[in-house]
Amino acid sequence: MNSLDLIVIVIYLIGLIGMGSIFSRLKNAKEMFAAGGKSPWWLSGLSSFMTTFSAGTFVIWGGISYRYGMVGVSILVVIGIAALFVGWFLAGKWKSFGYDSAAHFINDRFGKSLVRFYTFLQGIVGLFTMGGAVYALAVVVVALIPMPEGHLFADPATGNFSVTIASLIICILVIAITFGGGLWAVLMTDALQFIILTVSVLMVVPLIVIKIGGPMQLATASPTGFMSPVNDEFSWLFLVGWSIVFFFKLGGEWAYVQRFVCVPNEKDAKKSTYLFGLLYIVSPLIWMIPPMAYRLIDDTANYEEAYILACQTVLPAGMLGLMIAAMCSATASMATTQLNVFAGAFTSEFYQRIFKPEATDKEVVHMGRLITLLLGGLIIAGALLIPFLGTYTGYILSSVAILTGPLIMPTIWGVYSKKIGLKSAWIISLVSLFIGVTVKIGFQSGFWLTNIEFLNPITAGFQNNERVADIILGTVLPFVMLLSIEIFSTKTDEGWQKVIIRREKISRKEEVSPSSFPAVLCGWATIIVAIIMIVISFLGSQKSWLIAGFSLILFLLGMGILRLVKSKKSIRI
Repeated sequence: MNSLDLIVIVIYLIGLIGMGSIFSRLKNAKEMFAAGGKSPWWLSGLSSFMTTFSAGTFVIWGGISYRYGMVGVSILVVIGIAALFVGWFLAGKWKSFGYDSAAHFINDRFGKSLVRFYTFLQGIVGLFTMGGAVYALAVVVVALIPMPEGHLFADPATGNFSVTIASLIICILVIAITFGGGLWAVLMTDALQFIILTVSVLMVVPLIVIKIGGPMQLATASPTGFMSPVNDEFSWLFLVGWSIVFFFKLGGEWAYVQRFVCVPNEKDAKKSTYLFGLLYIVSPLIWMIPPMAYRLIDDTANYEEAYILACQTVLPAGMLGLMIAAMCSATASMATTQLNVFAGAFTSEFYQRIFKPEATDKEVVHMGRLITLLLGGLIIAGALLIPFLGTYTGYILSSVAILTGPLIMPTIWGVYSKKIGLKSAWIISLVSLFIGVTVKIGFQSGFWLTNIEFLNPITAGFQNNERVADIILGTVLPFVMLLSIEIFSTKTDEGWQKVIIRREKISRKEEVSPSSFPAVLCGWATIIVAIIMIVISFLGSQKSWLIAGFSLILFLLGMGILRLVKSKKSIRI
């Protein structure tokens, strides 16, 4: 990566912060944490897509695709299938209750104690995990930034830019975007990153396929089983379980609920989720071709760096810088989403409800920003500490499988069930969490459960099928407990009556219209990026035609967006 790439990265990231500052004049907490309920459905859907796709695409799924081939594609496709079911069963349901956040719903449905428990636990674990995503991407990016020997920002062990400093820079970017513009800024930066990354990858794919000798070479020269959708570690059973886990994750995790409630109505909530699901079904093969093809170029590379190395192999200066900048900000988008969600939860559930119920809208916004800064420290802590806990890929696969059920399943069950109440939700969350974490750790090699002789068959089964075992621990146990309560309980919980009364009141309110400003801003931002890349095409000598072509595509796309907004025959946005 040369100086031209670095210039592009700096300009792009400054532009993102500038976009966030456009939304800095927020009037109240609903605007800061729910976009005032005026987000267009397509913007919400793209943001959900980038929130899920960004952090794992390049490091986790790119690494799996480099090692195992089509398995990485299969894992992503089943997430898309899960999203379609969420759109069918849950997205509109969430919007119908009229809450601005999942935390507010849980407060009425179950009670203050549970929502505060979830806020603390999900907030700490979620934001800490986002720090791991930041660290993982920093490792990938700094591999392309060699530094002079003895440089202040150099890592003595590698001679490249310091991973720690790179992680801190990305964390500061995350906090700056979220601090200024709230959810509006997060949504808009997600949409811009989707456009830049999609066009970039669409250019990387044919270039790297040509470099390895064509698509037939990818199919025939790859390792045995490379084109199989499953393998021993990621079996058909795992894919079924993974889709179930993600049904609950996408349907009840607070970041996604935020996307359901920030649109004007139930129909828009469903449409945004269907868009999210269709993108996840259609695009994974395209996105995963670069690391799969790179396996034929270098089969000894660090698998977590395979994606960026593939891009470096075929992209010219300037284009590579834009790709890296978009990758950094895309990973940052997942962190900004989590930060915005939990800053909102801490602001409403602690500051407003406990410390200052009479706070004005202006005071709430100021406190929300302060809490955003404080919670940003958790992301920084994760970026610095997760490297000592094992690989980021393994951490994500296990934590998602084991924690999703206990922390989210009672909430989703409470969206439909009249019977489950506060006591039941507490028992299910605590018991399934304790058993899941205890068993997960206990069956690891050298830990206590492996020393019990009569458990040896179970130990062997767990260690040989760890991915499936994690899903069983995190999903089956809380599901069985919830089903038992549903069958044997006869009373209607008071919390259910509260949310039904609220839904009836909300249904009589006038619906707000979606804002057209995001589309206008997105169009102009795309045009500005195109103009910058045209300038770069004149500065660089290598493959300047490619950069010019990329610029033309972006320019036409931006103009098309603006034209669509102005057209009287355009779709409702």
